Amino acid sequence: MRLFKKYLKEILLVVGALVFLSPVYIMLVNSFKSRSELYENVLALPETLTFEHYIRAMDRMNFGLAFFNSLVITIISVVIIVILSSMTAWMLVRRDNTLSRILFMTFIATMLIPFQTIMMPLIQFMDQIMSTTGLPMLNTRSGLIFMHVGFNASLAVFLYHGFIKSIPVSLEESAEIDGANKFTVFWKIIFPILKPITVTVIILNVIQIWNDYLLPSLVLTDQSLRTIPLATFYFFGEFTIQWNQAMAGLVLTIIPVVIFYAFAQKHIIKGIGEGAVK
Repeated sequence: MRLFKKYLKEILLVVGALVFLSPVYIMLVNSFKSRSELYENVLALPETLTFEHYIRAMDRMNFGLAFFNSLVITIISVVIIVILSSMTAWMLVRRDNTLSRILFMTFIATMLIPFQTIMMPLIQFMDQIMSTTGLPMLNTRSGLIFMHVGFNASLAVFLYHGFIKSIPVSLEESAEIDGANKFTVFWKIIFPILKPITVTVIILNVIQIWNDYLLPSLVLTDQSLRTIPLATFYFFGEFTIQWNQAMAGLVLTIIPVVIFYAFAQKHIIKGIGEGAVK
């Protein structure tokens, strides 16, 4: 009976994995098919292996420019999130008073607000800021980066907050006795200790920002500023959809983040566990 339960669990895990991976399989095999093959049998393997659709997809997406836009927006956003969130969490932990607790709970509360409920007021508010101050908030990389930082900082503060609580205050006190100021204490002592949770914050935000479609679609209108997820919009016309090129474009979209995740996945569970439990 125990052996039966063991094999049953393994079978269920395999079936579950196949179910979750089936969309990836469909996307991958159909990216190599001609239109006639695709409509004959969606699940069948392609008769011939050709990268023609990938070449056309890259040309139609302007893949190089879209990749550059996604790379710049993702890297700058993640760097700012790491810097600001780690410093904020450190101060909230060390200034353990009513105000710091209220601020921390405010960060947590913002994580529960669906983006869809505030996306239109957000764009209207950013348009008002741009009209009043002249700051480039819409249709610019800088404006999109600013919004990404705002929407993703709460989770980063939450993770850093839990991790910093486990760091002894005596380390900071010893450094201050030796003459170190707050800036030196944080960047020379605290921040290096935060490496595990920093890696987790980087991974989660890279995946989220790189794959984000909704926010960039609201902010960016110029074709030269479009990110990779936005560039896939070219394949879905009003009356026709070129599914084989669309599938190739989607594969190109996920390849960078899959490679990144493959190299960094071992840090996710460790970092989240240390940040949330401690």
